[in-house]
Amino acid sequence: MTDVQTPAASAGEFEVGATVPPFVRTAGLHAWNRYAAVNYEFVDIHMDDEAGRAAGMPGAFGMGNLIWAWMHCAVEQWVGDRGRLEHLECRFKSPALKGDTITITGTVTGRSTADDGGVLLDLELWSENQTGTRTAPGSARVRLQPAD
Repeated sequence: MTDVQTPAASAGEFEVGATVPPFVRTAGLHAWNRYAAVNYEFVDIHMDDEAGRAAGMPGAFGMGNLIWAWMHCAVEQWVGDRGRLEHLECRFKSPALKGDTITITGTVTGRSTADDGGVLLDLELWSENQTGTRTAPGSARVRLQPAD
């Protein structure tokens, strides 16, 4: 097994205005079932189209916390071992429906120096579906490791 190395930050990668690389997933029973298994969240509205319709949706729909988890994954994949995610929040505006392509992305909105010499980044994050509709706006704070 080979160790995976996180590349060094490229110029401007963590500057204000920089983009969090897109993290793309397809919403549907495969993803929802895996998430439910880990979190013991087998709720009918997330597994059964009739239950989803009874709840006012076109069919089964995804867990809001799965979108939050995908946001976490997007930031962790971008930052790697160069820092850590300290805070993440989002607001669910519309559900991920079966077959939706969900993209998590964002931008760096603030950058400051921490007391330990590390760098704090403020992020605006969001999920959007294949039509470009933002389904969950959010924000995060990342602490980058101090330079050696």
